[in-house]
Amino acid sequence: MRKMYSPWREAYMESFKDAKKPGRKGKSIFADIPPEEDEERYVLHRGERCFIIMNLYPYNCGHLMVIPYRQTPEFGELDNETRLEVMQLADLCMEALRKTINPHGFNFGANLGKVAGGSVDSHIHFHIVPRWEGDTNFMPVVGDTKVLSNDMRKLYAQLRKAIATLLPDPEG
Repeated sequence: MRKMYSPWREAYMESFKDAKKPGRKGKSIFADIPPEEDEERYVLHRGERCFIIMNLYPYNCGHLMVIPYRQTPEFGELDNETRLEVMQLADLCMEALRKTINPHGFNFGANLGKVAGGSVDSHIHFHIVPRWEGDTNFMPVVGDTKVLSNDMRKLYAQLRKAIATLLPDPEG
């Protein structure tokens, strides 16, 4: 498959090196992202038990992930409060995506284990992939190339704004 250059991925790939540094042994690339790196790492929202982040290897533009702070590969190891927050944040993702890029539908799920396609199989995470009628065109089928048309920085800003408008006002 041919690849199209996406320069924003370089910093992301560099973060894999950090996972191998002393003191980071066994930590996933999703573990311990400091809040001051939210914009750089495309973290859109932080909940009590989970956070929302843009996928830097998206299947489609606007591919988001909900990730528990607690690193575990097993769904059964998440407590009920975390499971509930996963669902609430997935719903928030879909609403924000509807407001910004208006997809026709979504794929929502998790790849549990490397054999199931989990590229970060040590840290469970949930994918929200926006879909449009006809979003599979000749490029991936004939050209073996996926074209992503949205600028990630611009979409990040739009999604942050949409999420802020969808969240309840903490002041009441």
